[in-house]
Amino acid sequence: MYLGVLVELAPSDELYNNPLHPYTQALLSAVPVPDPDVEQERERIVLEGDVPSPVNPPSGCRFRTRCPYVTEACGREDPVWRDVGNDHWVLACHCIH
Repeated sequence: MYLGVLVELAPSDELYNNPLHPYTQALLSAVPVPDPDVEQERERIVLEGDVPSPVNPPSGCRFRTRCPYVTEACGREDPVWRDVGNDHWVLACHCIH
């Protein structure tokens, strides 16, 4: 959930093994792995910018102000839910194909 809006919905195994939304990917990259060798090699996704006000969210995609894949379309169009299979739904930003 980002600024009060769900961005991805899936069974836990599917979500952890195949995160599709950039916000979900960033969140999961922050979860420590109990194997020190794996943890040392992992790449953490650090989002830049400040979280916008939930009272006055940005137009279009609410995540666009922090998204590494932002395009002009992100500010004009609200993303729609997309069924990607395996009971996995994602609020499909323009970078998810």
